[in-house]
Amino acid sequence: MASGESGLNRTQGLVLGFFVFAWVSLVAIMVAAPGVYDQILRLPGGEGRSPALVFLAVLSVFLSLLGVGVVRSWRWTFWLALVAFVVGGALRVPASFLQLAGVLLATGPAWYALLQAFLGVVQFAIGLAMLAGCRRAGAWGSF
Repeated sequence: MASGESGLNRTQGLVLGFFVFAWVSLVAIMVAAPGVYDQILRLPGGEGRSPALVFLAVLSVFLSLLGVGVVRSWRWTFWLALVAFVVGGALRVPASFLQLAGVLLATGPAWYALLQAFLGVVQFAIGLAMLAGCRRAGAWGSF
């Protein structure tokens, strides 16, 4: 590896970037609209921020573990992320629009459903890029 290279390819960078964006979005929503996660997670009122903070801590640990797996090119992390991105992204978009249309029970405000749809499109696109990279050079191959 030449000096100045980070050791991460485009696929790994995209996946890590998505993880960071998702975590920052979660924190921003918790700060700007704390009641959204109480509503989505169906947290009972009056318990303070503890359940939401525990949720954030557990999710932070999980995303950190996945981030380490991406950096170290762990194969199981690749396949877990690929399935989650392709399937999760493909299901997230129609579910969000069905919530907006009133067909499915809305779990949060309309802007949250639109954010989920946007994240689903991005997830699915990253999943397709991961598939292209895998076909070209195996797990964690660059697309």
